[in-house]
Amino acid sequence: MQRSNNTHYTVIDENYRLTESRTGDASEDEMFDGIGQVHAHWQAFIAALQTLGLEEMETRHQELRRLLRENGVTYVVHGEEQGHRPWELDPIPLIFSSAEWEKIATGLTQRAELLNRVLMDVYGERRLIKEGVLPPEVVYAHAGFLRECDGIAAEKTGGIATRKLLLLYAADLARGSDGQMWVLSDRTQAPSGAGYALENRTALARVMPNLFGDIGVHRLSFFFRAMQNELEEMAPHGKANPHVVVLTPGPLNETYFEHAYLASYLGYTLVQGGDLRVWDGRVWLKSLDRLLPVDIILRRVDDVFCDALELRQDSRLGVAGLMEAIRLGNVVVVNAPGTSVLENPGLMPFLPSIAKWFGITADSSLLLPSVATWWCGQREERVYVLENLERLVIKTIHRKPMAAYPLFGAEMSKAELETLRKQICAEPHLYVGQEQVHFSTTPSLIDGKLEPRHATLRSFLFAQQEGYVVMPGGLTRSAAKKGALIVSSRAGGVSKDTWVLADEPEPHVSLWRQPKNGLRPLAYDNVGNSRGLSSRAAENLFWVGRYAERAEGQARLLRIILDTLQTSPLAEDARDGSELTYLHNLFRSVTGFSGTAAPTEKRNATLSDELFSLTLDTQNSSSLVSTLQSMVSAAYAVRDRWSTDTWRVMNNIENLCTALERELTASQSGGHARGQGTALEAHTLQDIQTELDRLMIFLAALTGLNAESMTQTIGWLSLDMGRRIERALLLIRLCRSSIVGAYDDWLENRLLEAILAAAESLITYRGRYRAELHFPTVLELLLLDRGNPRSLLYQLKRLQQHICSLPREKLGYRLSEEEQLILEALTQLQLSNTRHLAERSGQLRQGLEKLLARLAQLLHELSETLTRTYFSHVQGPQQLVTVN
Repeated sequence: MQRSNNTHYTVIDENYRLTESRTGDASEDEMFDGIGQVHAHWQAFIAALQTLGLEEMETRHQELRRLLRENGVTYVVHGEEQGHRPWELDPIPLIFSSAEWEKIATGLTQRAELLNRVLMDVYGERRLIKEGVLPPEVVYAHAGFLRECDGIAAEKTGGIATRKLLLLYAADLARGSDGQMWVLSDRTQAPSGAGYALENRTALARVMPNLFGDIGVHRLSFFFRAMQNELEEMAPHGKANPHVVVLTPGPLNETYFEHAYLASYLGYTLVQGGDLRVWDGRVWLKSLDRLLPVDIILRRVDDVFCDALELRQDSRLGVAGLMEAIRLGNVVVVNAPGTSVLENPGLMPFLPSIAKWFGITADSSLLLPSVATWWCGQREERVYVLENLERLVIKTIHRKPMAAYPLFGAEMSKAELETLRKQICAEPHLYVGQEQVHFSTTPSLIDGKLEPRHATLRSFLFAQQEGYVVMPGGLTRSAAKKGALIVSSRAGGVSKDTWVLADEPEPHVSLWRQPKNGLRPLAYDNVGNSRGLSSRAAENLFWVGRYAERAEGQARLLRIILDTLQTSPLAEDARDGSELTYLHNLFRSVTGFSGTAAPTEKRNATLSDELFSLTLDTQNSSSLVSTLQSMVSAAYAVRDRWSTDTWRVMNNIENLCTALERELTASQSGGHARGQGTALEAHTLQDIQTELDRLMIFLAALTGLNAESMTQTIGWLSLDMGRRIERALLLIRLCRSSIVGAYDDWLENRLLEAILAAAESLITYRGRYRAELHFPTVLELLLLDRGNPRSLLYQLKRLQQHICSLPREKLGYRLSEEEQLILEALTQLQLSNTRHLAERSGQLRQGLEKLLARLAQLLHELSETLTRTYFSHVQGPQQLVTVN
């Protein structure tokens, strides 16, 4: 396969001829060798690509996008309107031969060992600084050097199995025009990307299942299994079966999907800072009924936010007192606070001499060298940088959150260069200049054609007793546009899978942990043991249940209103208009909507406008779309708790919200031409009704998955209690807002029919009674029927069962507060008589109103009690327990 001067890669014939665009730079392409021939390790893939054809590959690319979208794979970009950007994956991988990867892995291991030695010295004796090997300004001026971490002994942070401080390490690599792999940057604080690399491999294997076996690609599971094993070994005090948690900043973090995905994949608990506390020198997880010990924290929170007591005092992301627990050796943190000092590009020019000083190398040369870097704190280097600003890449020595990209001198104006020159001269020790490497390109599938894109590779390592284990692959990212040198997810870069070819087939690797010493595996989350479920997670599940049930009730009622609106014009029939007005007001009462009052004598168009707001107005928390958005947000906060199918349903609901908002935009844009508005409004209302039908299917699917596929643990109890409380309250509000009052027989029958339909009980009533609507029998079905899963009694019975299963301290024969509340509600309901409740006193059924008002009050108090007792978790020392 030869390289020519055409503008695209194109598969031509059985000889795998390709043509490649030339952009005028000195970049090499990963597919070709030095004489323009396709590398041997690419040829099997190219053969498969030629067999499939680019058209079929593009089809699979679209399938890949659909799969990633349904799996909820996202990257959060702050400042963008959409917020959660869909993850992009190119189906064309970056491929390495086994021999080349072995050299890269050896170089990465050498570099990790070197950086670990630097880290131990910087927070230990600091001989590098004392003996003049490393200028003190490089370390002390860097924001990642935390004086609070001084003296942390490696033996205590590494348990009995390892003496390393740098446990998880990542390096960004790129191939230069000379064919050499260069290190562009080091990631040591909380390296991200390993989870995305795993998801990329999983998704690509779904759409191209045969390629991996046919070509022979190293599995990534070996790396994660080794990581699990090492975490087990480094547990404090040699504890068997340690409790491991993944500490995330929360759903607003850029890589939150990865945090949840890795926690689920590795079987660890996903927590936020508020889920943990330090007591008596140990870290504890706030579960529903007690504080449980945490042994290992895989942190994804930046250094300075880890401990509000000793580090950044305004942080709410970390755990107050964590530093003291680390010093005492009672918890292992991966990576320990303070490791971000190694992300300093000012270290790069000194690493070769440091390696020689430590005895790691003999001639001050690393197997994987850093890109040429000049630290401006030295006079000669500063002069060189200032004289060559136009040819260099300028960086500050420490990265800032949401900071600008590196400055490319070649792309700056004279005025910008002069401003930069002044900044460097004012504080030279804070800047470095780096050579602008024309790194290699790799083929990417762009609009059905292969085109070259600059690419970088992030590789991952984890510490072992001896050396480091290297992931056989990593996260490759390619530039968004041809010729672009900035390669990052935030800049719109596209990810790639990274294939390392294996010399022989590899066996399947299971991530199921084998208990040590014959111990029984720990149960992390069941009714009798709430380990692994934080009170925050339980609360989010509770509100997912409430919001899901609320949305379903709103959607049902909206469909009834829309049906009535389209079949019974207000202007033609006063009775139908009265019914529609009552239904409209009923919806407003049920949802607490605060819009204007419903018109009674105006044309349908005016009522249609408010129906749009009732459904779509995101500015009002009572609208249907707002309810759905709240449900998705609560579900996203416990992303690790959902199955793939459940999350696909959530994604469909989120996409439907977007579609409904588009309908609002269309109606508003058409509202300026009301002269022809009737047809437009009818069309738009019909579209909304169609979307409501789809929503009901999605919500039913969600309910079914939760009921039939979700293990009935504490998490499921929290979810179902939220559903039962909300369903009961919704039914009470429906009854109080409609049938408590006294109307003429015709309107009362119409309202009774609407309430039965909204409560999904109309067919049941017709099949059971086979007669016209009778008020007492309607009440029996809605309030007291034990077999009706929509009745009020059914909800209260289920709540009582769940409350009895909640973990709590037994109080002898005394009932807990929540038990008392649900018992009183059940007693009052079961002692009621539907014939007495149906009796009118003037214009009001006072008995029914009194009962429903009291039941609503009890349910609100129950919800508050559950929140206070189980979700707002404050524990004393007598409730600390040790789980072995």
